[in-house]
Amino acid sequence: MNDYTKNEQAINNRTANSDTLDTHSQTQSSNALLPQEIIDDLLEWEIMHGVAFRQTDNTARHVPFSIAPMSVQKPIYEHLLAVTPLIAKLISNVSEDHPFLQQSLTDMAKADPFFGRLMELHQQAHGDASQSLNPARQPLLLMRTDFMDDRKHGAKVIEFNGIAAGMGPFGQRAAELHSYINNQWNSVYRHWLEDESALPAENHGMQQLAHGIAVATKKVNAHFASLGEDSATQKPTFLMVVQKDEDNVYDQHLLEVALQNLGIRTVRRTFEQLNNQLSSGKDQRLLLENVGAIDTVYLRAGYQYTDYWAPELHEDICCHTLSQTRLFIEKHYVAMNATISQQLATSKSMQMLLTTMPAQEYARWGLTEQEAALVKSVLADMKPISTQTIDWFNTSAEKQAWVLKNQGEGGGHCVFGEDISATLANLKPEEYDAWALMQRLYPHERDTPTIAVRDGKQSLVSDLVSEIGLFTAHYQGEPVTEHKGYAGYLIRSKPASENEGGIHSGQGILDSLALV
Repeated sequence: MNDYTKNEQAINNRTANSDTLDTHSQTQSSNALLPQEIIDDLLEWEIMHGVAFRQTDNTARHVPFSIAPMSVQKPIYEHLLAVTPLIAKLISNVSEDHPFLQQSLTDMAKADPFFGRLMELHQQAHGDASQSLNPARQPLLLMRTDFMDDRKHGAKVIEFNGIAAGMGPFGQRAAELHSYINNQWNSVYRHWLEDESALPAENHGMQQLAHGIAVATKKVNAHFASLGEDSATQKPTFLMVVQKDEDNVYDQHLLEVALQNLGIRTVRRTFEQLNNQLSSGKDQRLLLENVGAIDTVYLRAGYQYTDYWAPELHEDICCHTLSQTRLFIEKHYVAMNATISQQLATSKSMQMLLTTMPAQEYARWGLTEQEAALVKSVLADMKPISTQTIDWFNTSAEKQAWVLKNQGEGGGHCVFGEDISATLANLKPEEYDAWALMQRLYPHERDTPTIAVRDGKQSLVSDLVSEIGLFTAHYQGEPVTEHKGYAGYLIRSKPASENEGGIHSGQGILDSLALV
């Protein structure tokens, strides 16, 4: 009998008492929900397997996690597996429809300074809508599509993530952690599992993303070998562009190790470093100082102004030089994620356009009528901001049924409930096109309380809800994983009373899936 089993009756009593918890409360702490030796074991497992954030003093802090997976109906999961590669196919083709991007996103670019800068880069790369310039970069779309399973409307898309779509390795590690708990502390696992019949959903996100990247990297290297380039004799090389003083390095390094195991050399640089280290070789080959030829560039930075900010350059135009470094990369024959056009195609404004247009129009980007209907089935209602929309929202709308979003990536860019009216009132008309209203999703709360572990401390959460992120990988518009483009999942769970559910920047915890 293990230590948990000895205490099982006490824990059962505490769990039974949890029915009286205030369901609007974020968490309820309980002394010694699990014996400390179990928690210590799991914390050490996480650190040993790289599931951590780097601290400013170069120590590591474990990533918050749940003690057992969330359950989801198998048909819902299979529906998402079927539709998500179609969404990626749609976005991949939209991102290469440059006249459409410029025609449809011009107003948004005028309203949002950062996206205005992206549109300027796009025009430099591709010409205006009447031209057809083709920079040499080869599009590698590594995308994460985030869903919530709404209680009433079913699973719906929250957002598309086409740049810096990370934590695929952490998603796989979460499934492995729960497998470890099942094997090592089986009575703990079974006690906190929602449904005893639930079976774990396999997650090979780290390997599948690495596989897709390796396919693209080796194809670029083979392209130069066919031209007789000496640079193609070196190891295929992958460049990850990262933020300065990045703290989410372990997730990134896990992906790099998986790539190294597939014969890929990996290097890391910031935009600031690349500004002085990149050059052009023969046949539009991208060269990196002291490294050599680069085959793939993967951006884990570039989704906000601060990634391009270099105060020592004393620029008249903010962030001009380092954003031009990104454009310089696109002029070379490299597999690239995210391209400027991919970032535009995964914006909230494009999500709204695709949501509001008739499904038949998806044929422009290669989707059949049946495929378009599948994509439409998971898109939540969205509304552009206008004087009429603001008047409707203030006088007729059910305010709790909507969320206001701007174009920002990551946490902290959403406004909820009564706060929406105040935000709308402060917007200038020229800012309207940078914002959109979206149907607010209310996912199923976990049927039973669960234990969350954060900063080494455990707490009982009685109202946990989950966000499901599915990864896909496409190169030159074609799937490059072993599962038709699907590349694993990331589950982030949070108390229902919390608006910000990011693991890195919110109240989210790592989780995994079990299928019922």
